[in-house]
Amino acid sequence: MRPFTTIADVDRIATHPVAVIRNLQITQSYHELSAAMTGRLGACANWCTFATWASKQAGNTIRGEDLSRSLQQLLANAPVLNDAMVNLVDTIMLGSSPPDKKGLRKLIWELINPQSAADRAGDAVARGNQKVYAEIGREFARFIETCLSDETYNEAHITGFCEALRAGDPPDGQRYLQQAFRRYYQAMFEPDAQAKAELSLMANIEIGFHEQTRLQPEIAEALEASVAEPHQFKLRLLGCLFPRSSWIVYFSIILQRLLGRPTTLDRAITNFFDAARRHIRIILSDHMMALGFPKAETLKLGDDLKANFPAILRQLKNPDLKAMLAQVDPTPDSMRDTGAADWADLYDRLHFIVDLFRSSHLNPDLLEPPF
Repeated sequence: MRPFTTIADVDRIATHPVAVIRNLQITQSYHELSAAMTGRLGACANWCTFATWASKQAGNTIRGEDLSRSLQQLLANAPVLNDAMVNLVDTIMLGSSPPDKKGLRKLIWELINPQSAADRAGDAVARGNQKVYAEIGREFARFIETCLSDETYNEAHITGFCEALRAGDPPDGQRYLQQAFRRYYQAMFEPDAQAKAELSLMANIEIGFHEQTRLQPEIAEALEASVAEPHQFKLRLLGCLFPRSSWIVYFSIILQRLLGRPTTLDRAITNFFDAARRHIRIILSDHMMALGFPKAETLKLGDDLKANFPAILRQLKNPDLKAMLAQVDPTPDSMRDTGAADWADLYDRLHFIVDLFRSSHLNPDLLEPPF
């Protein structure tokens, strides 16, 4: 059995057409890449170590993991949304002769279709999982194949590796990857334990910054996965209530829109949808803002981390590392306010991520197989 995933393996896995299978293979591949890196860097977490557990967590969203059922149950029990539902049902009952109220509520929930919101969130997460692995996973495989076996420091060798990466900042440039792999390479030959740890941590943070910048569209899309637009919902709802005159209903809505005359039904639908979107985002955020770690530990990404920094990383010396932390950590050398209030906010989640990387740098459990 090979000790690590090859470039050819990454290319094959990244193009697997089935998202669920691809995610499982990506997760295992990250573990193999992580293990290969620890062979030269020592028993500390590298970026692939954290990517292993993040990818495993992403699999929960990709597979659904009862997300649609949770959406249905939590939405049905949300007081504000229920008030908006009552108002919408009463408005419809006043203007037509629909089914009974129970049947009408059932119809509205079916048209909202929480399964679709769960599917859209899973699709966005799957695409992000694939995109990051195809780029960063491949570069780790290339680094392992071309540089990891060097017995002495070879400047020309690491420079040649980095020159294959694009200049410039993310999302299009790969400057942070260039810097990160150079630091990993330096750490391989660094005799001082603290300097070695700080180089590895800095590399993890730089790749994390690149990764999170690249993932911004998919993260925002996953959290915003919601029901259809109110106008489309209204057309479908009225089409179900008045199937024989749906074209009349359609042109009536168009005329009202052109005249700028929102009806009582328009307002009821808008209020209902505003409430539905807010609650779906809260539920999706709660579902996605969790990270499963070994030994059944679950980190809630909205909560402050409760770990401590390892002694070797408590008082930092590397000026580049301190400068980087000054940009993304508003509470330096502290776990205060590490919880991300909004996971769709790049710098809010980076604050959590850099402290997670630093506090978990020497956690031996993270090096365990994910399956």
